[in-house]
Amino acid sequence: IQLVESGGGLVQPGGSLRLSCTASGFATGSYSMGCFRQAPGNEREGVAGIDSDEYTVRDTYYSDSVKGRFTISRDNAENTLYLQMNRLKPEDTAMYYCAAHESRWLDAPLDREEYKYWGQGTQVTVSS
Repeated sequence: IQLVESGGGLVQPGGSLRLSCTASGFATGSYSMGCFRQAPGNEREGVAGIDSDEYTVRDTYYSDSVKGRFTISRDNAENTLYLQMNRLKPEDTAMYYCAAHESRWLDAPLDREEYKYWGQGTQVTVSS
């Protein structure tokens, strides 16, 4: 199982980026997936999560710091998870990671301890 993130970069405050996480070795629609970030000196924090499409609820979850600005989604035909990030702020600067677990849903989808598989990360820098 492999997760490969892309789409990071430098963006001005108020701008947008879309991160991609392409999976291999499993079907993204069958797994619970999440997006995390880690700034230097900080712990890795969950920003968004999504239930498996095989779960009846199929809910999405967001941290308070990104709710209303970030959107998590997936394209199962492309086997890819997306994180659309709008109205970016300097405090959004971090390394962003995607993660997956074979469970259809998780008790705490923004808790990094819930996830088994991780990507290598992509850097997002928000600065003028």
